[in-house]
Order: sequence, then structure tokens, then C-alpha cells
Amino acid sequence: MEALKHLQDGGDYRRLAERTSNPDVLRRLAIGEYPFVWHAIADNPAAPTDLLAALAGRRQQVWNDNRLLRLLAAHPALTGEALDGLVDLVGDRLREGDRPYAAVLELARRPELSAERLRPLGRQPGASARLRRGITRALAERPDR
Repeated sequence: MEALKHLQDGGDYRRLAERTSNPDVLRRLAIGEYPFVWHAIADNPAAPTDLLAALAGRRQQVWNDNRLLRLLAAHPALTGEALDGLVDLVGDRLREGDRPYAAVLELARRPELSAERLRPLGRQPGASARLRRGITRALAERPDR
């Protein structure tokens, strides 16, 4: 791909991931091992749903993983089965002790997810009382209430 030929360092990859609207370029960039590029892709409004869903499974280091999950949870293109899959994945990560609390709260703000689907996240072994309060607050503040 022409857009990728002149990239020299990780910063170039990140800047391209932030600016491009070409889904094929974003897919090529997602193959790389730079978590900050994955974050830029997850924050890019042009990222397609299938790519976002694939990024959810990427792992590097807990802090980076949790940031990626938060960005994915907030992305409007992540819908349907891909969004349901993210809810399941976040639940798994809570049980593992990774504490993706920001992702849980972003999911709780999404009106297309039912409260019944989200409340069990607050009952996972890795969930805290503060997270449960945050889920309740986010659900109460949703515009669909």
C-alpha cells in the first residue's frame, strides 16, 4: 500500500491511524504490534465494525489493554454482535482481575445495551463497589431513561 511505504517510526504509524479514512489502511496498521496505533484506530471514526471487533482481542499490557477496551466501548461503529462480544470480553477481563472499569462505564452509557445485560458486570469477581455505583449512575443518566 502506497500510504504505508514512507512510514519510518511508530509515530508515523499512529498519525496515519488517526488521520486516514481508508479501512484497508487501518486494517494493515492494526496488524502491527504498537498498542498506541491500536488506540488511534479505535479512536478513528472511520474504523469499520469488523476491525474494531478484531482489535478487542489484542493484548499487550493490562493498562494498554484497558485503554483499548474503553475506546472500543465508546466507538459508535461498534454495534450489534460486535458490541455484545465486547460486553462478554469485558466480563471475562473483570474475572481475570484486569479491571477494565472505564470500559464497563462506557458500555453502561450505551443506550442500545439493556441494563439487564450490563448489571451482571458489576457482580463479576473483579468488580468493585465503586464500579457498581458507577454502572447504576451511568444507567440512570442515559438519555433513554
